[in-house]
Parts: sequence; C-alpha cells; structure tokens
Amino acid sequence: MGNKKKTVREAALDVIEAVEKNQSYSNLLLNSVIEKNELPSRDIGLLTELTYGTIQRKLTLDYFLAPFIKGKLDDWVRHLLRLSLYQIVYLDRIPERAVLHEAVEIAKKRGHKGIAGMVNGVLRSIQRKGVPSLDSITDPVERLSIETSHPYWLVKRWTEQFGLDKTREMCEMNLVAPKQTARVNTTKLTREELIHKLSESNVEVKRSPVIDEAVQTVRGNLVKTDAFNDGDLTIQDESSMLVAHALQLEKGMVVLDACAAPGGKTTHIAELLGGTGEVHALDLHKHKVKLIDQNAARLGLSNIHTSTMDSRKAGETFKEESFDRILVDAPCSGLGVLRRKPDIKYSKKESDLSSLQKIQLDILSSVAPLLKKNGILVYSTCTVDRDENEGTVKAFLSDHPGFEAYNLKGLPGTVQPFIEGNQLQVFPQDFGGDGFYISCFVKTK
Repeated sequence: MGNKKKTVREAALDVIEAVEKNQSYSNLLLNSVIEKNELPSRDIGLLTELTYGTIQRKLTLDYFLAPFIKGKLDDWVRHLLRLSLYQIVYLDRIPERAVLHEAVEIAKKRGHKGIAGMVNGVLRSIQRKGVPSLDSITDPVERLSIETSHPYWLVKRWTEQFGLDKTREMCEMNLVAPKQTARVNTTKLTREELIHKLSESNVEVKRSPVIDEAVQTVRGNLVKTDAFNDGDLTIQDESSMLVAHALQLEKGMVVLDACAAPGGKTTHIAELLGGTGEVHALDLHKHKVKLIDQNAARLGLSNIHTSTMDSRKAGETFKEESFDRILVDAPCSGLGVLRRKPDIKYSKKESDLSSLQKIQLDILSSVAPLLKKNGILVYSTCTVDRDENEGTVKAFLSDHPGFEAYNLKGLPGTVQPFIEGNQLQVFPQDFGGDGFYISCFVKTK
C-alpha cells in the first residue's frame, strides 16, 4: 500500500481486500491508507464511500453478480467486481464507462489480459441485462437479509426478538452513513460558545435535539478544528452520551469506569462532575489506557485516574464499597455500530454472543462488591440483542440478591418513550444514534 501513485479505486480495493483477509477493522485501515497514499481531500470522501459501500452491501452485490459469474474467481477479482458493481448500482455521479475502464485497467495491472477480458465481459453483461430482481425471494427473512446485506442468522434472530418491521427499519438504517456528533466540554465553554467558535473555523454544527451538551456536524470535520485541539469537544455518538447521565452523578462522587478505553464516557463523567470527585478508569491494554490519558489531557480534566488492569481483578486493588457509582460498559457483540464497522456483520457468529455473556457477567460480579450501599451500577453495551443484554441483566440479578433493578432516571426527555423501567434499548432508527443498551441497578445491602 506504500505506492503513492495509486488511484482511489486501487486504494479502495486494497482496503476491502485487507479487511476480508485479515479481519482488520475497516475504519482503522482506511485512515492508514489515506495517510500512506497522501490522498487529496476530494478523494478521501470517494475512497470512504467506495470502501464502506462495497463492504456494507456485500451480500446484495454477490446476489447481483451470481448469474454472471462462471467458475471460481480469485478473491481480489471478486472484490474488484463488487467494487465496480457498487458504483454502477449505487452511485449516480460516476459514469459507467469510467467504472468499466478503471476496472479493466486494474485487472490488467494486477492480473493478466484474460482476467481483464473476463471483468470487462461480466460488467458489460450486467450493463446490458441489468441486475436480477429480489422479487423471486419469497422468504421474508432471506429477502431482507439479501436486500440490506445482513447475514441470515442475524435477521432471523432480530425478527424473532423484535418483529420483522422493526428489524427492517434497523437493517435499512444500518446502511446509512452515521452523522458526526460531538459533546461540548462544559467545564470550558457552553454549547452556544462552541457553535460560535466552530463557525469561525468554517465548520457548521447544529444543536443536538437529543442531548443538551451535544452538537451534530452539518459541514466540515470537527477533528480538524482548533476547538478539538483546544479540548472544547469530544467526538462521541449521542446514544453513547446517554450512559454518563444514567449514572445520576452528583458533585464530589467517586466513580469507577471498569471498561473505559478510549475514554469517551470516562471524560463525560469527569465533565459532569465539574472537575470534582474522582473517576477511576480501567482498561486491559496499556496502549488503550494511553488513549484515555491523552483525551483527559486534551480536555484539561484532572479528576481522572487511569490504570491498566483487567477489571475482573479490580478487587485486588480497590477496597470493597469504595465507589458511589460504577459503570460497566461491557465488551459486546457490537451489533449496534454496524454503520461504523460494517465488516463485523460478516465476521460475527451467533455463538460469539453467548461466549461474550460469560465475560460480561464475570466483570459485573467482580466489581459489584466495590460499590457502596445505595450506590448505582450502570451496565451498557453498544449492541442490539435481547439475550445478550436482558439475559445478562437477569443472570446478574439472580446471582446478586444484594442488587435490585433501579429505574433509569436523569436521561433527556427525548429518550423517555424508549425506557422500560431500569432498561433502555436504543435502536439506530430511534434518533439516528448507534444501537445501544443501558440498564441500571442499586445496591440495597
């Protein structure tokens, strides 16, 4: 990927190939390719769209390609056909002849004349005959799976848990690129002051209708602003901002964030405490703890203390009943963030969900004794799955008679309709945030 002269489509092909081959995360890989190839900013948008779009719609593209492909293909050739077909079917502004020309050039460069001829033949046949209709798929679950490119097992599972209509809305929303949202560092400035400061850098944002201290990007990139460098804001999804509010914080509290990296929620807690109290942030990996430290330093927050630690061993470091509040933002299947990481929907297996539950329960059980009596424990995940979320909560409560479900309070009015007692399941279609789950407990004895 070090070749500076790569075209946008060649770079996109590299990313798609690496994601598939190495199970790398598309978002991290994309950034490194942009840096290595020194792409001009007008190409970055196209590269992002081609890469995400092709990965996002993989099952649909394969369904469209199937009638036109005979025999076995090399992986890179299949990726190239998907990438080309994605542009033909989903992008209006790119002329088809340009797509075909570049596909043939890449095929010549990477393969040989025979492959180039085959790629040309397949794409020209599709141009002539059009892609096959989805109408022939009679099973509604299979049709939704192919139409929105989500694996069959997942669509079936969601349909059983939430019904077909809700599942369809979620699958369709997962194909829409997420908006960039940010949280105002209220220890430094107000939302209005931030909006004004950003407008001076030619970045336009609007007030979030969901969270009082949040903004949504209308134009520009917040990461490239003075406001970001000065620690005036944190890039964070609106659903994820609900978590710190669910803790019902009061000034001077001592809080444990048990699975904290990269620190979005940690720093939010520290800001809501207004610089008072203490937030102890733990993560298993040293390089991730460094990210929390960097974020805290950029935001000018001195009430955060980090440690590299497996939170299942937190009891060896902290005394029992040392915390007023504990947050367990648990490692999860991540099915709520498929818009940001489209590759996970293909690499996850149904069996992964039950193996994660054991880790989630181990973490909850390990930190439970560290909470003071009458203290609040919040458990959250960025997934949408009834068994993984509600199942973990039920299992925790039945194993810990000293804890009771505690109604979620302190959350903004916009999400009140979605709250059921001590639980909140946010779907991506609810207000355009990530799929997210939050539940709340109180320690009674």
